[in-house]
Amino acid sequence: MSTRRIVVASLAILSASAFLAGASGATPGNVGQSIYLHGVTGSGAPLEGAREERGISTQGAEAACVNCHQRSGLGSAEGSVVIPPVTGDYLFHGHAHGGDTPVLPYVESMHGNREPYTTTSLARAIREGVDSDGRLLSHLMPRFALDDADMAALIEYLKKLSVHHAPGIADGILNLATIFTPDSDPVKRAGVLEVLEHFVKEKNSFPIAPSPRMWTSGKTAYAKSMYMANLRWHLHVWQLTGPDTTWREQLERHLREDPVFAVLSGLGGSNWAPIHEFCERNEIPCLFPNVEVPVETGDDFYSLYFSKGVLLEAELIAKQFAALQKKDTAVVVEQIYRSGDSGDPAARALAAELEQQGVTVHNHALAPGGAGHGLNSALRANGKEQVLVLWLRPADIAALGPPPPPETRVYISGLMGGLEDMPLPTAWRSRSLLAYPFDVPDRRGVRLDYALGWFSFRHIPVVAPQVQADTYLACSLLSEVIKQLADSYVRPYLIEQLQGMMEHRLMTGYYPHLALTYHQRFASKGGYIARFSANEGRRLIADGGWIVP
Repeated sequence: MSTRRIVVASLAILSASAFLAGASGATPGNVGQSIYLHGVTGSGAPLEGAREERGISTQGAEAACVNCHQRSGLGSAEGSVVIPPVTGDYLFHGHAHGGDTPVLPYVESMHGNREPYTTTSLARAIREGVDSDGRLLSHLMPRFALDDADMAALIEYLKKLSVHHAPGIADGILNLATIFTPDSDPVKRAGVLEVLEHFVKEKNSFPIAPSPRMWTSGKTAYAKSMYMANLRWHLHVWQLTGPDTTWREQLERHLREDPVFAVLSGLGGSNWAPIHEFCERNEIPCLFPNVEVPVETGDDFYSLYFSKGVLLEAELIAKQFAALQKKDTAVVVEQIYRSGDSGDPAARALAAELEQQGVTVHNHALAPGGAGHGLNSALRANGKEQVLVLWLRPADIAALGPPPPPETRVYISGLMGGLEDMPLPTAWRSRSLLAYPFDVPDRRGVRLDYALGWFSFRHIPVVAPQVQADTYLACSLLSEVIKQLADSYVRPYLIEQLQGMMEHRLMTGYYPHLALTYHQRFASKGGYIARFSANEGRRLIADGGWIVP
């Protein structure tokens, strides 16, 4: 499927194969897509490719075109690794022509030094590894023994892969949505919206006329500059109302009325699943929403999160618990949370992890209500080796009574409890460990100071530092990746470019490091178990190293 010599690292193939191996077989009408994405032919048999010069063969998920040419079909280029685009626009496009004529949207790995493919010459390239000029492709490009029906289906799929602009971009305007669920914290909502509105206003303040397409420099048709494309941003605020069963219809209505290219930031309560599913269904990038309970699936593409939130905290606790657990010692874990809050799914996730270790877990679901309501009756010791896990908000934490016996190990959700501003009573501070899915405060330094300085200079009230810093980080990442897109505004290409640039970013806010590779949805992979350093103050220290579950 490549249109020129390519150099491909086998690691890139293997990183994707674990996901793709579980893909279902092809069905009539999606054979080309199944071959391209999953390595499954029309008969349901695995796709087979051979690298004859080296005596290496590949099949199934490892042979799928997406491993190298990406979901968008636009390929990639980094150093000496060059993987060209294989969408119909580029495969069948003729030689470059006059410098005063717009050409195809810019892709770094595109080229114009070969004859355009025909369906016949493309089939030959796929089967025999010979390009449209009769040159041999790299031996790293497998030769695929596809029958005529599968070949026709694959070529038809490549023709449908398009570099033409997705909905949400028109007249030089980049339309974005930010989404708030009705149960989201109103104080945090105001803080998130303040950051978004300031960023968009500042983004649009530069005196450059909007121009969604790049034009040639006049020297050659492929001599382009990414700075020749410029979009104005327009932010649509989608405030959902009512029960979550009605959100899908609300979201679809918003999308019909205001088509958007991507969803940026936003804020959720305990249930983000309807928004996640809406974005996946409509193939809309959903970029780093502020949610405590993100959707964790293995086969989605368009939704990206900074971390797994309270689900990561559950994994952190489970991992440390396993390391500290004494063999042949019976331990009962008591979990306390309020029903319907983020601690509910977190407690269930931790219980599932611990029960696999043979640990008995008792869950205490408090009724929704005021601070401390029903809390003290749930706080009871169950023996010397008891472990207590609290998935509680600051108001409940402030209402904690006397601590349990000294031998009881206590874990508290840092994310739900307010991080280093947690109002933990003095008697509990030396006894409690915090599940902390961020870098500890003393280690953030300039990575966070930059965002806080940005807020200060623009007189933005800091009412929720972590979600506001994450919102600023999300805006900055989108701004950078839009420049990377040049004028190739294709939604999956946006996700792919984010994956490529994420690990090189230095200003990462609350996180020590961010990285995304193919089919990863969470940019920060770990956290700390931390504790307060004294009976007063906000200083936290890590109780061990950075944990990646």
